[in-house]
Amino acid sequence: MRYVDLTVNPDYKQIFIKRSKVINSMRNYFDNQGWMEVETPILQPIHGGAAARPFATHHNTLDMPLYLRIANELYLKRLIVAGFDGVYEFGKMFRNEGMDRTHNPEYTSMEIYVAYKDYIWMMAMVEECLEKVAIATNGSAVVKVGENEINFEGPYEKLTMYGSIEKYTGIDVSALTEEQLIETCKSLGIETDSTMGRGKLVDEIFSEKVEANLIQPTFITDYPIEMTPLAKKHRSSEGLVERFEIFVNGKEIGNAYSELNDPIDQKERFEDQLKLADRGDAEAMAMDDDFVRALEYGMPPTSGLGFGIDRIVMLMTNQSTIQEVLFFPQMRPEKKKIELTAEETELFGLVTEGEQLLLTDVKAKLTDWSNKKWDTTLKALTGKGILKVSKTDDGLFLSHK
Repeated sequence: MRYVDLTVNPDYKQIFIKRSKVINSMRNYFDNQGWMEVETPILQPIHGGAAARPFATHHNTLDMPLYLRIANELYLKRLIVAGFDGVYEFGKMFRNEGMDRTHNPEYTSMEIYVAYKDYIWMMAMVEECLEKVAIATNGSAVVKVGENEINFEGPYEKLTMYGSIEKYTGIDVSALTEEQLIETCKSLGIETDSTMGRGKLVDEIFSEKVEANLIQPTFITDYPIEMTPLAKKHRSSEGLVERFEIFVNGKEIGNAYSELNDPIDQKERFEDQLKLADRGDAEAMAMDDDFVRALEYGMPPTSGLGFGIDRIVMLMTNQSTIQEVLFFPQMRPEKKKIELTAEETELFGLVTEGEQLLLTDVKAKLTDWSNKKWDTTLKALTGKGILKVSKTDDGLFLSHK
């Protein structure tokens, strides 16, 4: 009951006042650069733009499946193809995955794409933008987060993906095969499964052994090509792409590329994702033929960035859980108290949890009940979802649901 929470704890309102400042200061920064805010579809025929499990639905009139977007990337890049040199969007994304202190199935993202730029330029832009956001929100580039003081004034530390793993584990994974990476994960106590390709294994090592060490703003750059189907190949290093993620206080808050604009290469990357899907990877991307066709028309060199707005707000307001910075976070349904009549209570009390009892045996214990009373009471308890009747070769059995 967030409305009660905000009423009795007025200090919580400051969190959402600051949230508004974070979004408005970022929007003002982009507008001052001449970039245009746009809107793209939430219902999409293909779940693309990220590696994540989507929410699926169905359009009755068109008789076709649709997905709540997991990212707006591919639509924003279509606008770059259409001739807009800088576009951005604040919007809700939806991922049908786990929930924890930094993940909510519905969350707010900001994605921006600027033509004729690359990921090196984007790193400098991120440093300038986040410093302005921190000052607009808290009056200083230095922000208290838990026991740490985070300084958002640039320049930020830069580590390559492989270099960061070697720094914190002492292992150079850059030349390891998939089989060798599996053995490395085992030696580090990291669980793996058969659906994981080389990129996923590298990501698991990084997530388990590196992320928590990245307290001050840090760029992790130059990812293995297997991890990033939408980024351009590295200009000088074989097997890598021009990508960075920015980490603060041990968590990723942003992800950026020099965007892939070669339609042939892009189609091959999508095909590699389909192979991962065949292996059981539920987060693998789907083939998007229309996006490949858009690239065939021509997309200029472009850099793109996605920010997790909720995580940035967590940092700017010194909150440790994403639920505290959302007005209405997703929660488990409130359990309603079920009222039972005297007869329902009596019947329910005869059934021990964890056991299955023959229906006839239970009924035999209620010698003073009429058939009508028995039928009415049993129907009420099964209808309320408290008891269930199961049919087997040995007869009808009654048990807790």
